[in-house]
Amino acid sequence: MENTNLETATLAAGCFWCVEAVFDDLKGVEAVESGYSGGHKENPTYREVCSETTGHAEVVQVKFDPNVISFKEILQVFFSVHDPTTLNRQGNDIGTSYRSAIFYHSDEQRRIAEEVISEVEAEGVYDNPIVTEIKPFDKFYIAEDYHQEYFTNNPNQPYCAAVVAPKVAKFRQKFVQRLKK
Repeated sequence: MENTNLETATLAAGCFWCVEAVFDDLKGVEAVESGYSGGHKENPTYREVCSETTGHAEVVQVKFDPNVISFKEILQVFFSVHDPTTLNRQGNDIGTSYRSAIFYHSDEQRRIAEEVISEVEAEGVYDNPIVTEIKPFDKFYIAEDYHQEYFTNNPNQPYCAAVVAPKVAKFRQKFVQRLKK
């Protein structure tokens, strides 16, 4: 029976392979799709997004059950698995397609995003200010099939082994109580 109580979060935190792999493991998350959002080009391809001409960011669209995990908890994970203080960059991935962004689906999500950013900044987690964009959600374009579940399907690919695997391991260690069994 399909859960009709799901909410959607659309998040950009660098390479979507990393972010998808993290949210796939989280209790309360029913589905994660990699794609593109925040730009002006209709139905962009990966190559177009990487060319920095579309305005889109690599994003994940997370379908979650708010009775199991709240949007605030989703954002707490989001802020712990990437560096929200680097403008248009995550590690060696550089460009606007790798920016940190929250594309909110409601005024409540916008309010919670602002609240979580204030909390993270007040905690002094990062030395530099958070530069995460908070923008209204417009459209989501699903990425090509080979990008879906990329880490799961390609764990030994060099980028996955060097970048994604350590991020996922760190996430699993920090959020062990929130993992799917």
